[in-house]
Amino acid sequence: MPNIKSAIKRVKTNDARRAHNAAIKSAMRTAVKTVETKLANNDVEGAKAAYTVASKHLDKAVNKNIIHKNAAARQKSRLAKKLNTVSA
Repeated sequence: MPNIKSAIKRVKTNDARRAHNAAIKSAMRTAVKTVETKLANNDVEGAKAAYTVASKHLDKAVNKNIIHKNAAARQKSRLAKKLNTVSA
């Protein structure tokens, strides 16, 4: 445990940021899994709606530097490709 006042504050802020980032990342993963689940069940309309939500979550994670922008682009591209094959 740190003794210096600024170090104590850094521990607190790091814990708060870690919890916040984990919540955003978890919501993002849940949104992506929702799209994949709807695609597996051949629910095209639900998958399209879930894709827009997942896309927003991925973009928010990029803006908050939780994931890399290319990783988000790759995930969005793969989801869109799956969505297009099911809807066609």
